[in-house]
Amino acid sequence: MKRIVFLAIAALTMLAACVNKSQNVPFEEVNMDTVVRDTMIYGFCSRGSDLNTLQLVTDAGDTLKLDVSTARRDSLIKGGYNLGDELAVTVNADTTAATMIVNRSVLLGNWVTPNPIDGSSFMGVSIQKGGTAESIDQSELVYKSWRLFNGKLIFMVTLEDGIGSDEAHVFSIIRLNRDSLIISGDDEIQEYGRQKLEVDDGLDIELDDGMDDFFL
Repeated sequence: MKRIVFLAIAALTMLAACVNKSQNVPFEEVNMDTVVRDTMIYGFCSRGSDLNTLQLVTDAGDTLKLDVSTARRDSLIKGGYNLGDELAVTVNADTTAATMIVNRSVLLGNWVTPNPIDGSSFMGVSIQKGGTAESIDQSELVYKSWRLFNGKLIFMVTLEDGIGSDEAHVFSIIRLNRDSLIISGDDEIQEYGRQKLEVDDGLDIELDDGMDDFFL
């Protein structure tokens, strides 16, 4: 079952790239004969990184020293990077330069936007460690999981309070930092802010579950 889900997501991502925009496609409509490979390298930022260089220790245990000037020039460093952050990186042919960096650590958290029906409330998605996603105050769109794939952010969702069939929603990340997530897909741009956690201890303090980015 996991292999079927992976193949469906991979095929969907390739289809979305071909038309240069994101699409929402039910699993049964995905062409399973055409499969693409995820070219991103996953790992964490290690010592030796600075404003111009990323030292990445990959999940496979390799250490890569990557020039980030191309990614910075093209505004494709999403979320910055800091020591210990989990990253997803695309590289050039000889693995000497990063062409895109997505900070998975910064991506985690609760992202909300004002409810278009009731502007006094918020709705959104919780992006959790391990690939789990959950809806925030919305029943018509049930988030189930997420992943990065070839630079795209993919959510698995179910419509109509879990009754409908699963769909893969594919988005391009326009902006990502500690306070803001902007994604583009299905002919629209969605803007989210990080949900702040309120602590009722009599001190009227708000805690932000974000983090600072030292290497933007």
